Amino acid sequence: MKKKILVICGGISKEREISLDTGKQVAKELRKNNYNVEITEPNFELFQKIKSFKPNIVFNALHGQFGEDGYIQSVLETSGIPYTHSGVIASAIAMDKELSKKIFLKNNILTPKYIAYSFNISKNKLVNQINKNLKFPVVIKPINEGSSVNVFICTKLNLFKYIELLKDYKKIIIEEFIPGREIQAAIIGPKKLGAIELKPKRKFYDYKAKYSSKAKTKHIIPVDLSKKDYNKLMNVSFKVHQLIGCSGVTRSDFKFYKGKFYLLEINTQPGMTSLSLVPEIAAYHGISFIKLIELILKDAYKKK
Repeated sequence: MKKKILVICGGISKEREISLDTGKQVAKELRKNNYNVEITEPNFELFQKIKSFKPNIVFNALHGQFGEDGYIQSVLETSGIPYTHSGVIASAIAMDKELSKKIFLKNNILTPKYIAYSFNISKNKLVNQINKNLKFPVVIKPINEGSSVNVFICTKLNLFKYIELLKDYKKIIIEEFIPGREIQAAIIGPKKLGAIELKPKRKFYDYKAKYSSKAKTKHIIPVDLSKKDYNKLMNVSFKVHQLIGCSGVTRSDFKFYKGKFYLLEINTQPGMTSLSLVPEIAAYHGISFIKLIELILKDAYKKK
């Protein structure tokens, strides 16, 4: 008899809808392949659901805060049941854009220059810092969101308009804007899965470009890179996956500009929706959706 899988999705982050979509699609695929599956929210009834259903493994389909930042992972640790994707520490590090950037830089991984901004200096001083260290345009984003939520490309003229939109965050990242090609690479456990290039119709690969079919982002696979550059891309992705101590599947996001790969961030819980990139990369390499899910489940068992 196949395993009992509890899929956790939804949650309270700004990525709730994406998480629900991921959870439903994963559950549907597992059920098609004769797994015993139940879906639950990460609420106060979670432990009761675990106690009554007695799953062999929890598939964590959450995205964003409280889902991929180490919080739900620490809760699941107390249950003693294996869960998918990365553990507490790796999840927390990857979600914190400032901390992960420090690790990239310490290990000679090229990443855009940045300023961590806590809304604690004058506008003039901030502009002077940007002119000195980054130059305009810049990218601003919360330190701990995913799916390009509240990410903006700013000029000197509209910088504070967009910063005002992020004032509810304690700290944000202000990062140099790197033009060039959007390329993303996936790792699963010890395997270098592959890469994909994105050509969004929008300014950049933002939330709408990721999750709206109307955005008409062009997905290019295989990526047009020399063998040397492709190997470099996958090696950097694998290196950061291991450095941070990730499990299961990760997707690293890069800009490729003037022959150099700039690592923007690593995502420890990539989406599994109909528009998601990791299933598309896997399919190109002959790995079906159910096989991809089973590889993620298998890696979860290994870490326990």
